[in-house]
Amino acid sequence: MLLSWSIAVSQIPVEVYGGHKRATVDIMFFKYIKNKEGNNTRFLFFNRNRAGIDYLMTKTNNLPQFGFTEALSYNHEKLKGFAPVVVASILNYGIFPKAGIQFAKIGKNYTLFSWLVAETLKSSDIDFFFLGRYTPWLYGKINLFSQIELVNTFPGIKQNNFIFTQRFRLGLKIKEFQFGLGLDLLQTGRDIFTTTKNTGGFLRYEF
Repeated sequence: MLLSWSIAVSQIPVEVYGGHKRATVDIMFFKYIKNKEGNNTRFLFFNRNRAGIDYLMTKTNNLPQFGFTEALSYNHEKLKGFAPVVVASILNYGIFPKAGIQFAKIGKNYTLFSWLVAETLKSSDIDFFFLGRYTPWLYGKINLFSQIELVNTFPGIKQNNFIFTQRFRLGLKIKEFQFGLGLDLLQTGRDIFTTTKNTGGFLRYEF
């Protein structure tokens, strides 16, 4: 997907997360594409670039992981936040086009963003993504920063595993900076699930 200049210069939050097992860098933003007059159009663009390094990395095991997610949705006001969406996920092991339905509601101190999409090729896995963020005012120029993120994959093939990812962030927001504690959980399996935890701290800055 090609980005217009108006999107490329929009506010972009960058998070660095250091856990007890691995470190990650996350760049994520979603903005409405603007028209020539500077007003929002009905097209909402979502961009996600994420990379992680395991502290126990070797030449063959625990290799670095990366993922790029690009999504474009058409948001008509009569749909009240719901919208058709197309998604392209670019991961270490391939490219996966997806399509489905999205919900977005963005306010001054809160964000609700979610989608339910299915792969259009190969295994037809179903992905459920949810991002909830709440940043109420506390005192002076200080706001609370709280965020919950769910990235769940339901397999379209019986042999594949379920994948449930949960990311929690809780801290403070001071102008463009956000910092605090975090917890990342990864659960994989079918009848029996394996859980991986990564506890640590995060620092975010909105460019």
